[in-house]
Amino acid sequence: MKFETLNLHTGVEVDGQTGAASVPIYQASTFHQFDWDQPPEFDYARSGNPTRQALEKIIAELEGGKAGFAFASGMAAITSVFLTLEAGSHVVACEDIYGGAFRALSQIFPRLGITTTFVDLTDLSQLEKAVRPETKAIYIETPSNPQLRVIDLKAVAQFAKEKGLLSIVDNTFMSPYLQNPHALGWDVVIHSATKFIGGHSDVVAGLVTVNSEELSQKVYQIQNGFGSILGVHDSWLVMRGIKTLSARMKQSQETAQKLAAYFDQHPLVKQVYYPGLAHHPGALLHQSQAKGPGAVLSFELESEEAVRRLVEHLRLPLFAVSLGAVESILSYPARMSHAAMPREERHARGISDGLLRLSVGLEDTDDLIADFDQALAAIAAAASTTK
Repeated sequence: MKFETLNLHTGVEVDGQTGAASVPIYQASTFHQFDWDQPPEFDYARSGNPTRQALEKIIAELEGGKAGFAFASGMAAITSVFLTLEAGSHVVACEDIYGGAFRALSQIFPRLGITTTFVDLTDLSQLEKAVRPETKAIYIETPSNPQLRVIDLKAVAQFAKEKGLLSIVDNTFMSPYLQNPHALGWDVVIHSATKFIGGHSDVVAGLVTVNSEELSQKVYQIQNGFGSILGVHDSWLVMRGIKTLSARMKQSQETAQKLAAYFDQHPLVKQVYYPGLAHHPGALLHQSQAKGPGAVLSFELESEEAVRRLVEHLRLPLFAVSLGAVESILSYPARMSHAAMPREERHARGISDGLLRLSVGLEDTDDLIADFDQALAAIAAAASTTK
């Protein structure tokens, strides 16, 4: 089945007992055991719940994984995967990375004896140099956050296999609609389901899929042992979001392509980062491993003052953290997603004080362009009056 059909027909969409067209919310913390010699499938909701289980089966099916797991947030999903590593382990991660993941890997996991080296993994020679005898995992985002750098999924997965390393990829920007890393050899795929998968700015959730029974047992041990599970109502909301994932992604991506082209020719925009533009350095590679460029782009203005003026004049996008919603969301990495990253670290990675990240929603394309046009015109007008 094509994805548009699959995201509606994964095999758990109809309740087996009543025929309901929506998976019920099993609002229960514990389950009666009718026969103590034959333990039931569900006994305590931290260990398993029918509503959460349905979502976990859906994401495994959509990503082509052996098993899926639902967590209380994207960061809970990320950190739970790293908790499967032993003390003394070393991780190689891409340097252009979500600020929360950077904070966890650079400040929290070293206390547990897990260290990380951040390198530019668009250059595979840097990956080879970064690996040590104690290296146990490779962690990437592609396209990355916020500069939309593209990493060769197939090549890095092959390298990880040859070295016996766990390969972990955050697939949030693409969603399973546009990119399926398991098919390219990746062991673990992570999503902040708060974003495109949930899609409505009304739930915080994280999802993990794995490609083996051994990994499934390790991740489940952490999920159950630490208890960072997704609640049943939030699980239901994520399942509802999945039903419109393909339609939302298709429309948002189409608008993002037009907005990227608009920003690319605007004199006040220094640079646009979007793999749908032909001059993006990773455009051809991205086309070879994903079904489209996605609905997130970044663009750079001259200064923080220009950013401030733009935000003051925009009417349509939310100016907020997060992405992947039905409404467009404009974020300022320096103060939002990457605020946890020291300024010198940000600038070394090219995350300047003029960089903005735009997650394109479902508004009319012409209305969005008109809104940005008038806001950018306000910057130009202010600059001319100060001369």
